[in-house]
Amino acid sequence: MPLLRSKPAILATVCVAVLVINLNTTIVNIALPTLSTELDAGTRELLWIVDGYNLSFAALVLAAGSLSDRFGRRPALVLGLLGFGLASTASALVESAGALVATRFAAGVCAAVIFPATLSVIANAFTERRERAAALGIWGAATGVGVATGPVAGGWLLEHYSWQSVFWAMVPVAAAAIAMTLAFVPESRDPGVPPLDRRGLLVSVALLGLLTWTIIEAPEAGWTSAQTLLGFAGTVLLLAAFVRLELRAPHPMLDLSLFRDRRFSAAATAVTISTFALFGFIFLITQFFQFVRDYSALGTGTRILPVAGAIAGASVLGGFLAPRVGVKAVVTVGMTMLGCSFVWVSTMAADASYAEEIVPMMLLMGTGLGLISTPATESIMQVLPPARAGVGSAVNDATRELGGTLGVAVVGSLFSSLYAARLVELLEGRLPAEQLAAAEESVGVADAIGAQVAGVATAMEDAFMAGLGTASLVVGLLCLAGGLFSAVALPGNRFVPPADRETQAAPQPEPVAVEIG
Repeated sequence: MPLLRSKPAILATVCVAVLVINLNTTIVNIALPTLSTELDAGTRELLWIVDGYNLSFAALVLAAGSLSDRFGRRPALVLGLLGFGLASTASALVESAGALVATRFAAGVCAAVIFPATLSVIANAFTERRERAAALGIWGAATGVGVATGPVAGGWLLEHYSWQSVFWAMVPVAAAAIAMTLAFVPESRDPGVPPLDRRGLLVSVALLGLLTWTIIEAPEAGWTSAQTLLGFAGTVLLLAAFVRLELRAPHPMLDLSLFRDRRFSAAATAVTISTFALFGFIFLITQFFQFVRDYSALGTGTRILPVAGAIAGASVLGGFLAPRVGVKAVVTVGMTMLGCSFVWVSTMAADASYAEEIVPMMLLMGTGLGLISTPATESIMQVLPPARAGVGSAVNDATRELGGTLGVAVVGSLFSSLYAARLVELLEGRLPAEQLAAAEESVGVADAIGAQVAGVATAMEDAFMAGLGTASLVVGLLCLAGGLFSAVALPGNRFVPPADRETQAAPQPEPVAVEIG
């Protein structure tokens, strides 16, 4: 029996839970240079170490949200956090890049169980719109801070301990979240949730897995190689099969009819694009600070704090503004700010002033992200009643993780291709073929060679900035297009979906979640 069920205690609990799983999303980024050396991991392996977690998280979060609705959000939180702690322990004990990828996949599965349950708990505890928007603002701040401060926490740990410490640190936080869940979170579930759509789940996992694998492997195989083209073709076929299955399934894993409601579809698109941008940025900026600017791990982490602070503040502000001026206005402004920040980053020089140029870029970026996060999440959650909150929260979480997974894969792979091509252009004939191939594959190797061979460090810096600039420009243009789409597609504050117009005049009974002692 919970000891206390006050709303602040419930909100604090879910914030700790989302903080730890989102810390784990990016804390490993700061350790990439160390892992490159300690585990002999190239850029391809580093991408999988980051995206193994994101991919399993994104692939399973829809199913996990449905299961937590059906069997209970409180046990879902406890079991997910327990598994997460065990997977983090396993990550700290591995001795190879391949084994670390496997444990990262396992941690992602557990995070998929935790994340939708946190939003479901909020939706059932905070039923009034403005109250719920404020709670979601705090939840969004905890999510954003977890993502953006992962490099800071990781940097401090790496400054004092070994790389394994970034995983050991997750264990006590997960244990604390379990204790808080048992003490503060009331049980709630929806016994009417239909059975799990197993065929839809299997096809969706295959779809996301093939797409991510194709993108990550493309720089090595070649973007126009038979392997890459067949991978993209297979992805299209699996997507068509998934849509066909879900439209015909009596109880689909993903109710595609939800996307007819612009509150849902346009907001989900905004969330996907924004997390795509954030995860891609963090993957590259941590390496920029360490390899190009020669900052320590801790120095790198602290220099990313402006993003974290801006996300936290703007998330709360977005939750305050959305019910008053409308989701459309807030999200459109946020997407435009985000796009402009990446276009600005694309012009950055290797020796750009941190205080005068890089900090303003990150503040603009973080503010844009925060203004998108809370209003878009609240818009998605409005579409479904609290008793089915797991479905809405799972879709919201899936869009976040899908965006993050593709952000790392696409931005990382695009950067890798551009970096390798530029490095070969600058160093071909100046380095032995074996050394040049190793430097192409890993920025860390190029950095190590540059410490011994004259001219290599300058070439590595030039190649890195070429990849960073073009990748940032692509992301910036995508975000600006997302801002235009939000302005057109998101409904105004007074928008009423067509399906609701006929019944709006009649009072509707409030859905009641089943509470179990």
